[in-house]
Amino acid sequence: MPQDKNRQFLDFEKPIKDLFDEIEKLKQTQEKTKVDLSDSIRKLEEQVIEKRKVITQHLTSWQKVQLSRHPDRPYTLKYISKMCDNFIELFGDRNVRDDKAMVGGFAQIDGQTVMMIGQQKGTNTKMRQMRNFGMANPEGYRKALRLMKLAEKFGKPVITLIDTPGAYPGMEAEERGQGEAIARNIYEMLRLTIPVICVIIGEGASGGALGIGVGDRVYMLENSWYTVISPENCSSILWRSWNMKEKAAEELRLTSDNMFKFGLIDGIIPEPLGGAHWDYDEAAALLKKKLIEALREIKQYSPDYRIEKRIEKFGKMGFWNEVQESDQNHQI
Repeated sequence: MPQDKNRQFLDFEKPIKDLFDEIEKLKQTQEKTKVDLSDSIRKLEEQVIEKRKVITQHLTSWQKVQLSRHPDRPYTLKYISKMCDNFIELFGDRNVRDDKAMVGGFAQIDGQTVMMIGQQKGTNTKMRQMRNFGMANPEGYRKALRLMKLAEKFGKPVITLIDTPGAYPGMEAEERGQGEAIARNIYEMLRLTIPVICVIIGEGASGGALGIGVGDRVYMLENSWYTVISPENCSSILWRSWNMKEKAAEELRLTSDNMFKFGLIDGIIPEPLGGAHWDYDEAAALLKKKLIEALREIKQYSPDYRIEKRIEKFGKMGFWNEVQESDQNHQI
């Protein structure tokens, strides 16, 4: 977790930043004057907790999108390091190259071996460029599928952590079959004989998320989002400007509570007060608890039953209306 002086704050977190600035001033004064100001500092720290609580209770959809992108938010490798033991990262798709935006490997969680797979964004400018900002190329999805098939061979569950603004849209990605790679993953994940759990830990955008997002259970962290398009891109298409991104976020119904209401996910995993970036250990502990519960439940079922329910689960998603022939004639 970032030290207090290195923390970054979003615009709506400014009241918390102001309190942190006051705390820092008191600490500096205490150090210079040797006067005990611990009571004043403690009261301000209590105000920080209360302010985090107040802000969290009244978040808009756009603010949740901002939290999902918070630069201090934990990414896939951070969750793996906090939740798992003996993580062994595996590389390459055995065809083109190793995609650094997609990471995966065997690990132990609560004493049982699982295959952990997820998108990784990077923690600084250099790492973000290397990780391509979490936007995987086709070889990233093919690597993920290779690891899933490897896990299936040894009868180990798969856990995917989703955090991507979308699959990489570059020309070279399309030339190497981006759409086919994602479609293949969806097809194959529906038919895996092992337990599969998917968790959206940050951004869950479009096919980039679906490429590793088909499982027996799909969960979302409290301040994550999941939809076919980002609010900015939706705004640019509908209103020819990014200035309507807040309205687009509301209309897309992309937050975890809406996704659960629509039946598109199986549950919401709470985050520490104010968001996962405030306490990595607590965020990982909350996620780990849900993963262990889900694994224990899913492993009770036979492979055939899991596959049947998985196909049924994703096959019935969506809403539609059937127009009767008489209605069509009337409309004409």
